[in-house]
Amino acid sequence: MPPAPARRRGPAASYEELARVAARAWPPLESEPLGEWELRGAEGFTRRANSVLPLGDPGMPLDEALTAVRRWYAERGLPAYVQTATGAEGTQELLCAELERRGWVREVTAELWVGALAPVADRGEPSGVVLSRQADEAWLARYRRKGVSEVALKVLGPGSPRSWGSPRSWGSPRSSEAESGGEAGSGGEPGSGGGPSVWFATVPGPDAPAAIGRCVVDGRWAGFAAVEVDPAQRRRGLATAVMAALARRALDEGASAAWLQVEEDNAGARALYDRLGFAPHHAYHHYRAPESSAPAGDGSL
Repeated sequence: MPPAPARRRGPAASYEELARVAARAWPPLESEPLGEWELRGAEGFTRRANSVLPLGDPGMPLDEALTAVRRWYAERGLPAYVQTATGAEGTQELLCAELERRGWVREVTAELWVGALAPVADRGEPSGVVLSRQADEAWLARYRRKGVSEVALKVLGPGSPRSWGSPRSWGSPRSSEAESGGEAGSGGEPGSGGGPSVWFATVPGPDAPAAIGRCVVDGRWAGFAAVEVDPAQRRRGLATAVMAALARRALDEGASAAWLQVEEDNAGARALYDRLGFAPHHAYHHYRAPESSAPAGDGSL
């Protein structure tokens, strides 16, 4: 008998737990339940915030549910997408097969990776990394998505950017609860006590930031995204420094585990995340309804 496969590296987590945490990190502007499915819309900014999250039974036969999905997105001028996952216990291989049999087109596949948070905090020297509650103009100048709108800003981080005050440089005295948006991990407007806690990191540069990143702290989880480096500044450890600074902030807020999403063809990012101790947990896919138009907004991931 062959030996049992080695246990996956990283913190133990179910697919459903991670799917819900990831969904809260990219919140839609509107959502509506369809049984245990969630229909999400954000005027086309990212597929994650503009797709169905099917975690359970839609409460009706599949063909009826898909008809309702297509009608809901058509009413908003959006293509209909269903986000599914494969490769872990509780994922949706059968639903993927049923969608493909009905002509739904798989457009994007990416992976969700997990890892322990403390080693990320210990890997880089975060001096020079500025942490802020807002995605300011400098951060947005480095963000790779084009035409960032008010919709995008609402998805990226809760609350009005003007409400957060001045950015905070890592290494300065720890901010007060008022500066950090209330109790650790609360997120939202200061004192609101609701939603994940969102942080933006910037390494300043002469014209635009040399590097940026975003972290969403939600209970035990810290989710990293938008880790981007000026091509002229690569191989200087800036991405690691950004993630280390965000990880230390997340540890302060009580998180212990980390997750991130990475596309299959992003070899550089995958190599970095592997060195930081992350490993794949599951793959996720976005299926577009047949004859649905391509997204008008930013349809990536």
